[in-house]
Amino acid sequence: MCVYISIKTSKRGLLPCPRLPIASKFDDDAEAAYEWFRQRHTLTMTSFEDWSAGKARPRFTDWLKDLAEPTWSEAVAHKFTVELAAGALPDHVMRRYLVQDYSFLDSFVKLVGNAIAQAPSLADRIPLCQFLGMVTSEENTYFQRALDALEVPVRERTNPTLTETTEGFHAIMAEAAKGGAYAESISVLVVFEWLYLSWATAASDRAPDKFYLAEWITLHANPEFAAFVDWLRGQLDRDGPELPAAARTCVVDLFRRTVALELAFFDQAYRDSP
Repeated sequence: MCVYISIKTSKRGLLPCPRLPIASKFDDDAEAAYEWFRQRHTLTMTSFEDWSAGKARPRFTDWLKDLAEPTWSEAVAHKFTVELAAGALPDHVMRRYLVQDYSFLDSFVKLVGNAIAQAPSLADRIPLCQFLGMVTSEENTYFQRALDALEVPVRERTNPTLTETTEGFHAIMAEAAKGGAYAESISVLVVFEWLYLSWATAASDRAPDKFYLAEWITLHANPEFAAFVDWLRGQLDRDGPELPAAARTCVVDLFRRTVALELAFFDQAYRDSP
């Protein structure tokens, strides 16, 4: 569990991030929290400026992904995605996964809605609105059909027992939305969509017999979705390099924690209970 402290509590002045996640053992000790954060993040993080030096077309989102390694690659190549692509994923694993995934669809819709409100222009809002329409129609319909096929009762769909990882997803989406900054909301969305595009693209030549496996691939590996993910990354590529240091640190933190949740979520699907 993490607790958060205000940047105003440190005698050193502003801490690197307005909502630093610190181990609960620090309680309200801002000085200890600052040192922990400095050692864990500041000293181990190559700046975007240093990372991009000499690169022809450096992308802020590529830098974020590099900072999230090896967790990113472990999630993309997880046993779950491999078995799903091969059509070998046990039904009870897919069932558990979909029940938990469907539980935060409403939180996800709220996050996208907040990003739409935070977007700097109409041109930035329209692709997000179109994406939201797809999620609440085509993807929602997929969930209902898949949960029907896996014989999930209505009560379990609407009021499941949430795993710790699922609760973490709910929390990080709420955190990003309440942060009030467009880049924070987009940083979490980029992880959700880009990581799924990555594993699904690798599996795009596979066609499992069960529709709820095959369609989970095609929903995340098609030209329209790939174009949206590239656009979504472009929003962060455009705004990220211009963020003040504290805001950039928050984006890095949200990105890395979301990637860690994605890996944990795949792991959780294989566990017998929350």
